[in-house]
Amino acid sequence: MSISQGTSVRGTWVGPLVATVVTLPAALVAYIIGGLSPMACDACDGAEAERFTRRFDTAFTLLQVGILASVALLLVSWGLPQTEQNIARRRVFAALAPGTVVLSVILFAAMVPWPG
Repeated sequence: MSISQGTSVRGTWVGPLVATVVTLPAALVAYIIGGLSPMACDACDGAEAERFTRRFDTAFTLLQVGILASVALLLVSWGLPQTEQNIARRRVFAALAPGTVVLSVILFAAMVPWPG
C-alpha cells in the first residue's frame, strides 16, 4: 500500500525522541563540567593563569554554541513534517544532535590549556 505525500507516517517520532533523551542530559552534563573547569587552574598564577583564562573563555563559548546547535538540530528533527519523504531527514537531524554535543566537548577539552 502506498502512502500519499501529505499523510502522516507512524514511527517518525522515534528518532527525535531517542535523540532528545540522549542529547539533553549530555548537554546539561557538558555545560556543568565546562562551567566547573576553571577550578582546574585555581593554583595557577601569572602568565599561566592569563593563558588559561583567555583560552578557556574562547573554548567555553564554543561549547555553548555547540550545545545551542544541538538543541536547534533537535528542534528541526521534531519540526519536520511527519511524512514519508522526511523520515530520513528527521533521523539525520536527530542523529546529528548528540554528535554535536560530543564534538563540542572534544573541541572544548582540546582548546583549553589544562595545567600540568
